[in-house]
Amino acid sequence: MDERAALAMLSDELHHAGDDAAVIDGCVLTTDMLHETTDFPRGTTRYTAGWRAVGASLSDVAAMGAEAVAAVAVYAAPEFDDEELGAFVRGASEVCGAVGAEYVGGDLDTHEEFTVATTALGRVEEPVLRSGAVVGELLCVTGTLGRSAAGLEAFETGERDRGNELFRFTPRVEAGRALAGRASAMMDSSDGLARSLHQLSEASGCGFAIEREALPIDDALYEFAPERAEELAVTFGEDFELVFTIPDERLEAVGSGTGTPISVIGETTGEGITMDGDPLADRGYTHE
Repeated sequence: MDERAALAMLSDELHHAGDDAAVIDGCVLTTDMLHETTDFPRGTTRYTAGWRAVGASLSDVAAMGAEAVAAVAVYAAPEFDDEELGAFVRGASEVCGAVGAEYVGGDLDTHEEFTVATTALGRVEEPVLRSGAVVGELLCVTGTLGRSAAGLEAFETGERDRGNELFRFTPRVEAGRALAGRASAMMDSSDGLARSLHQLSEASGCGFAIEREALPIDDALYEFAPERAEELAVTFGEDFELVFTIPDERLEAVGSGTGTPISVIGETTGEGITMDGDPLADRGYTHE
């Protein structure tokens, strides 16, 4: 079975499962695993791998509206190269520094494939869950959609410097903190916008209507995949932006405190998930 089926099977056994991170006594805790063959295209530097792997866990902290505190990582590779290991730690440390957290170490192991497992810790008084959306609210996203899809296209066309640049995203911790206490439901878009909406819908028991023209598609996606830009922006995932619902008046109160642009892409409805009135399929990234 795939990742989603496995999570559904385990949901009855794991009390804290179901959101981007677990919240225990005001602490937010999350973990992720990335592999070279599925997550790091040929040409990905170890610096980018450290940044991206740790950033993925920090994104989960952001999605809970939490302050990021610290991160650790397991670094496994067929052999240890001092330059590669040093670059990985620098990337991990610098993405933590970008959001006010600290990279505090981890573990080393040998493995037949370069593999990284990361854990991030945060603090929060009032976490934002996936289950709080109600009909009549605004549906919004931070930043742009399609950056990682453009990065993959750049790697595949041999533009490795550009691919590495696009793969190093800033976790939206600042935005998450600004939205805490204001957003009614929130998650990150690591599985893609369409899949995120289906997950939010299931958790909150509501629907969504989005507008195609309102989608903030990253310029780089038009540069590298103009014919597929819209499709990839909606379904590719790995952008690590925040997808959230919020009452109109609360969004106005947030103002510019998110550190990144916010786009209103639609609204919450009673049922169904549509784009310009047509059903939006549950498509996105799934770990097999």
